[in-house]
Amino acid sequence: MSPVAQPNLGQVLSGLLQALLGWAPVRAAQGRLKDWGVTGRMAVTAVPYLWLLVFFLVPFFIVLKISFSSVEIAMPPFAPLIQWADDKVMLIRLNLGNYQFLWEDELYSSALLNSLKMAGVSTILALLMGYPMAYGIARSSREWRNILLMLVMLPFWTSFLLRIYAWIGLLGINSPINQMLLALGLIDEPVSLLQTDWAVYIGIVYSYLPFMVLPLYTAIEKLDGTLLEAAADLGCRPTRAFFNITLPLTKEGIVAGCMLVFIPATGEFVIPALLGGPDSLMIGRVLWEEFFNNRDWPVASAVAILLLLLLVGPIMLYQRAQQAAGGAHR
Repeated sequence: MSPVAQPNLGQVLSGLLQALLGWAPVRAAQGRLKDWGVTGRMAVTAVPYLWLLVFFLVPFFIVLKISFSSVEIAMPPFAPLIQWADDKVMLIRLNLGNYQFLWEDELYSSALLNSLKMAGVSTILALLMGYPMAYGIARSSREWRNILLMLVMLPFWTSFLLRIYAWIGLLGINSPINQMLLALGLIDEPVSLLQTDWAVYIGIVYSYLPFMVLPLYTAIEKLDGTLLEAAADLGCRPTRAFFNITLPLTKEGIVAGCMLVFIPATGEFVIPALLGGPDSLMIGRVLWEEFFNNRDWPVASAVAILLLLLLVGPIMLYQRAQQAAGGAHR
């Protein structure tokens, strides 16, 4: 007897999809959507927009509403914006003092500037480390490429918090790093790297380095190798070919990787709290203290809105410039 062929996963999913589309309620819904002028492509593209509406815009407007309220000893600890008077008149009270308080208090401006500085330095360090790694992976053989990519993503298989706690042991007084430096004679006594800005830089670069490597790898892997061969045939040196050909053609990967590192690093809270000292004050830590220690939700919401606008604004301007440049090339 010949063995019975087993259906693969694609065939099973295709059969389930056909059965679902043939179900009477689904067919009725399709007919109603067509009557309303909604096509299948519109229905599919509506899913990510609905996701953004539910999980981004709705929380954003909730936080925005709280940022214009006043703090109260209540639960939740803020006054409502809309109140009804006795004669059924709706009163809307907007408190702009929260944003004025952020402008006047130097704590928030210094924390924000320090966050931007630490995120910027960490992004540059991640780029300097990630670009050679991505270039090496993209130029490796196919047998090694998947293994190297797996090694880049391997840290994500463990808990983020456990990995940061591991760095506490590596950067302490009796850490292996200190023992190696003592053995090499580079230091005379153990040095504690904890509770310093460098410990925060190490933690951020280590945690977000894969977010830099993967976009760079994608950009470098799509690079046409014949351009470098033509440059070499014309007498161009490898260094000049890198700066004139490879680097400009991988600009999109560089920008994507820098954004993926810089944006979450600006609002980082766990790494500065565990590895940094009292001088490593970042805006994420200030935001947490306002919410949970001071219970000043309006001020904390104002900080969150200010940070969001500060990060989203340049991204939108860059995307608009990219669209304009793409239209000009066409």
